[in-house]
Amino acid sequence: MTAQQAQAIHVQGLKKSYKELQVLRGVDFEVARGSIFALLGSNGAGKTTVVKILSTLLKADAGTARVNGFDVATQAADVRESISLTGQFAAVDEILTGRENLVLVARLRHLSNPGKIADDLLKRFSLTDAGARKASTYSGGMRRRLDIAMSLIGNPPVIFLDEPTTGLDPQARIEVWQTVKELAHRGTTVLLTTQYLDEAEQLADRIAILHEGRIIVNGTLTELKQLLPPAKVEYVEKQPTLEDVFLTLVGDDGKNGTPAMTATSARTNREQR
Repeated sequence: MTAQQAQAIHVQGLKKSYKELQVLRGVDFEVARGSIFALLGSNGAGKTTVVKILSTLLKADAGTARVNGFDVATQAADVRESISLTGQFAAVDEILTGRENLVLVARLRHLSNPGKIADDLLKRFSLTDAGARKASTYSGGMRRRLDIAMSLIGNPPVIFLDEPTTGLDPQARIEVWQTVKELAHRGTTVLLTTQYLDEAEQLADRIAILHEGRIIVNGTLTELKQLLPPAKVEYVEKQPTLEDVFLTLVGDDGKNGTPAMTATSARTNREQR
């Protein structure tokens, strides 16, 4: 495999303006196949614009971008066959049940045996017991997991998650994080946009910080930490954080029936991740 083939996404010199507003000013990055790449930035930094260009929903003013080996400008149909996009808000039909949502998407993709596809995805995303319920009754985390499951129908090699935990409570965020990790474990390439620092730290193999339309730094978490000098550490009594309290009370995976962890074990698990 050549270096270019090893990259699921290749972006070079990407620019986009809306009249006098320069949103992207020359964006460059690459995403390795089967990895999680976090595009981190504040509101208005240009994250969603990048995703829209890569998913062929928007044309760049300048620069090139390739997804799964296809040029987004000249091979848009091939790009769309290779990707799935999950936006900032879950795009599920609340009138339908969870299973019916999945069956509908499988039929729209003209796949055989949509019922089995739906059942397999319900099991994979721990939604089997809720599959016969209307999506309107789902919690925020369940709805987002269903949304991601719908995105995976047809096994796209690349998935874009545009701020997938926006508006979710802490328990639902943990559920989505586990889902994203499982995607990468199965070989799916994930480009994740987020404005949450802890989300990028928890999930990403590589992190790029997008600021005022440019990538100002790109590297692993370890590489980014090395940009700052080590801090002097003095011994002080450590008080439990709110996250320690939350995980102790509800359990790390946020599912009912799971024994609550101690704050120490929760903290240890995070440090090992």
